[in-house]
Amino acid sequence: MKYRNIVILTGAGISAESGLGTFRGSGGLWEDHRVEDVATPEAFQRDPGLVHRFYNARRRNLGKVKPNAAHIALARLQTGHPGSVILITQNVDDLHERAGSGTLLHMHGELLRARCRACADVFDWPEDMDDGTPCPSCAAMPALRPHIVWFGEMPFHMEEIDAALLETDLFISIGTSGSVYPAAGYVAQIHALGRAHSVELNLEPSEGQSLFAERRYGPATEVVPDYVEEILGGAA
Repeated sequence: MKYRNIVILTGAGISAESGLGTFRGSGGLWEDHRVEDVATPEAFQRDPGLVHRFYNARRRNLGKVKPNAAHIALARLQTGHPGSVILITQNVDDLHERAGSGTLLHMHGELLRARCRACADVFDWPEDMDDGTPCPSCAAMPALRPHIVWFGEMPFHMEEIDAALLETDLFISIGTSGSVYPAAGYVAQIHALGRAHSVELNLEPSEGQSLFAERRYGPATEVVPDYVEEILGGAA
């Protein structure tokens, strides 16, 4: 076994081929909305109705799409690799889960969950919500918000991610622009440690592409399954 501990980071590019929109910092838009209007704590405080409508629409749209070959390949890697395969995703969709992935850290939250601002409980939440939706635990209202890490908030699972990066001997970055931190800095951490092989699988070079030891470019549905087969076949 060439690699014992594999850590994989996925971004919006892996879900784009399933039909989900990606965030582009240069245009300042997220699915046709200004980030400042729908994806910050200030936006939610200013206009919770708009933010709820945005995430309600995204939640409904999520039910119309399916995992693609890249998601399925990563699930196969987790099942077939005799060592550890930890999957870290910046995505808030559930396509990795639906593809069959197990060990999965959603660092930016989950679209199909809600969190109470009053009692801090977190719930599975596949339906719409608004300021008139009471908390199932404490009945506070208005209280519920999407269980999403907005710009300016601290990502989830940071200690687990840092521990995984220290132990990995293969780091794979898939479908991410390398522009959103802290995830954009992970390849620099790997590079500085000097103990793991790093691979970028992307549609085009990311902002941190020069730090990767290996780079392969093309659609995620092509490059990811090919690379997974190499790992499982012992050729990577």
